[in-house]
This record gives sequence, C-alpha cells and structure tokens, in this order.
Amino acid sequence: MNYDLLVIGSGPGGYVAAIRASQLGMKVGVVEKENLGGICLNWGCIPTKSLLKSAQAYEYALHAADYGVSITGEVKPDFDAMVKRSRGVAEGMSKGIQFLFKKNKIDTLSGFGKLAGKNSVEVTDEAGNKTVFTAPHIILATGARTRQLPNLPLDGVKIFGYRKAMTLPKQPQSMVVVGSGAIGSEFAYFYQSIGTRVTLVEFLPSVVPNEDEEVSRQLERSFKKMGMKVLTSSSVEKVDISGELCKVTIKTKKGEEIVEAEAVLSAVGITPNTEGIGLEEAGVQLENGRVKVDEFYRTNVEGVYAIGDIIPGPALAHVASAEGVICVEKIAGLNPEPVNYSNIPGCTYTSPEVSSVGLTEAKAKEAGYEVKVGKFPFSASGKASAAGQKEGFVKLVFDARYGELLGAHMIGGNVTEMIAELVVAKKLEITGHELIKSIHPHPTMSEAIMEAAAAAYDEVIHI
Repeated sequence: MNYDLLVIGSGPGGYVAAIRASQLGMKVGVVEKENLGGICLNWGCIPTKSLLKSAQAYEYALHAADYGVSITGEVKPDFDAMVKRSRGVAEGMSKGIQFLFKKNKIDTLSGFGKLAGKNSVEVTDEAGNKTVFTAPHIILATGARTRQLPNLPLDGVKIFGYRKAMTLPKQPQSMVVVGSGAIGSEFAYFYQSIGTRVTLVEFLPSVVPNEDEEVSRQLERSFKKMGMKVLTSSSVEKVDISGELCKVTIKTKKGEEIVEAEAVLSAVGITPNTEGIGLEEAGVQLENGRVKVDEFYRTNVEGVYAIGDIIPGPALAHVASAEGVICVEKIAGLNPEPVNYSNIPGCTYTSPEVSSVGLTEAKAKEAGYEVKVGKFPFSASGKASAAGQKEGFVKLVFDARYGELLGAHMIGGNVTEMIAELVVAKKLEITGHELIKSIHPHPTMSEAIMEAAAAAYDEVIHI
C-alpha cells in the first residue's frame, strides 16, 4: 500500500480529515484537481466573506457622518479592487493549506481522482497521465457545485452561478438573484449594497426559508429598506438572453411579471459531485443522489468512506470538517461521538447577519413541545446602539416542561460570532435559568442572549 489513507478532495472535509489522520500517525495522500482548500477556501466561504467585508466598509464610509467622521469627496465602490482583494484572500488561505500539508507530511496528488478497484484510486493529471495509488482506507470528499434548473441554463455570461458571481469582469447595473438561501441572500446583499439594482426571487413564502419566520421577515424588511426588490412565493419561468438585457419571466402571487436585468445569478442549491469517481463500478450505494453512509461515514463498500456535500445532511463547511475528524478517528480505533445533526449552527453573512441552531418556534410546536419563547431586540442593547447596529433581535425557544434550550435564532450585527455559545449550551443541555444566571459582560451584543432567556421567564430587565 502506498498510503494508510487516501482522500479524494481537499475542501474543508477532505483537508481536515487528512490533517487529523496525520496527527494520528497515518501516512496520507490527498487527491485534488484544482486548488487546495476546495470550493470553500477558493470559491465559497472565504472569498465571499471578503466581498461582504468590502461592502460593509463601503457602507461605513457612506454613513461616516453618523459616527462623527467627515469624509470629503465622493465615496464610491471599486468593484475590480474588491474582486482583487477577495481573490488575494482566497489565494492566501489556499497557501495556508499547503503549509499545513507540508507541516503534517501529507502528499498532494494533483489530478482527478476516482475509485479504481479494491483499495485503489486512479489519479489523472492535466496531461492525461494516469497513476494508481493504494490505501486500505479511502475517503470521498468531492464536494458539490451549483445546481442547474432546466428553465435556467447557465451560459456563464448572462446567467451564472456563485463562482462566476465572484469574478465578474465588471459590476452589473442590474441583477436578478434566484434563490434566497445563504448564498443567494449574501450575493443579493453584496451587489445591492454597492449599487447594483437587485431583484431577489424566492420560490417559498419567505427569504432564508430555513430560518425562523420572524428572522425571515426582519431580513426581508432590511433588504427592502436597502432598495432591493424582493419577490417571495415566486418562480422564474424562463429567461430570454437574446437581447442586450436578460428578460426574466417571473411567476408571482399577483401574476406574471417580466424583469429586465444585465445578469441573472442562479443560487437554487447545489448538486453533489458524484459523477465519474467510480461509485457505480465499486458498487457504492447511493440514496437520493447522495452516498449512503453510517454514523461513522462508512459506505457499504469496505474501506470506502464519504463525507461532506456528497452525503445526506446539511451542506456546510463546518459539518464536513466535523465529519472528517470523526471518520478518521474511527478508522484509527478511537471512540468518537457521532455528529448530532440537530445541533448544527447555520450562518448567513448579510447585513444584518443571521445565525441559528436547533428548532424554530414553529418546528418545536410541530414536534409536540410546549414552548417558552424569549425575545430581546437589539434596539434595547447599549452596545448595539453604540455600534449603530440596532436592527434585529435574539430569539430563544425553550421546552416549557424541563427548561431545555430547543433553538436559538438571531439577526443583527455580529450574531454569527455569538451563535457558538448557544451551540455549546444546547450540547450541554443548559436550561433557560442557567443562561439567565450566567453573567454576560457589559456592554456586549451577547448580553442579548441572557436577556432573551430572561424574557422567556418574565425576568427581563431592559425591556
């Protein structure tokens, strides 16, 4: 055997699995056809956050007078510079993975990898040369790509996915964004904030449809306040790209509407990269288009494992990383605790930000819980007022019988940095009163968590 472990894909699932395996004494090879770090570091999580930070900096400059800062001259966004900075940040992070691989003595096997018989992976490089490597354990971590709809074919010029949206040659004056999940909402916010006229189209009744209803309504209000056009319970029927502008036919609650825009961004979900990697030949079982695994990510084929976006579950970078660690720890003979998929935090990096974990109020009631709900608005927070970020709130959902935290839902400034406290609280089965009695520093945004818990039990002080 060439290696103890081979990993196909170097995204946040694959590279983390590789590093943990190396720490546990395994000889590891990682197959990657593009850049180390996968989509997340190169075309997803990291470069998008860079663009969003640029948009936030621009908004701060526009409202500098609100903070007592005088800026003379015109403040305007430099789209090319924003894109260049974003690519630089991504490149730096990818080089960081190269350093970590070197530090942990992990081999990078450049090319396209596929299963090629028992304990074997065939790697085809750019020149078409094929090399077979062997290992008793093989982890598939091939990630996903933009999902294409039949009535929304991507041409890469006028209609494109998130990857192209990060490197457009020029800023479009108008754009239709289809889908208001995290990806769609973040790009809609970014482009609207720097002056593009954005129309956001969502098939379901609310934006960020997986979030609590009150959070969704607040984000929609924030988007409309920016000047964004938001169409919910709507669907794109077709796009005519024959003219200079795209003519987007949208079926809405009020009837059919045609919106003209320079560009259309499709953000309607992702498709797992399961084609061409030898699953069928190896006999690896699929379930609804994704690889079927057990709680330690073993497939039905001995020695073959799968993690991340190609298996059922939330397609999130931090989930893939956790899955990778658990997978290799089990391979190494340790006794890892399986992922609790009911305690996965989700974050959307719009402004205001959105974060959540656990059950929404509606889902908790559907599950038969009698609930206590506490809500604290950031308009009553001293830190939020000082920061000029009074939009939003913290909402906590508790089981009325035992006081267990069932869910946490936040919208506001920096709430993506606050959600981890509630993930830990939920894991440790902390009660509402334990949160109330845990002293939070003042003045901070996180005080709103303590206050929301107090509101659920009629003990809130500051509202």
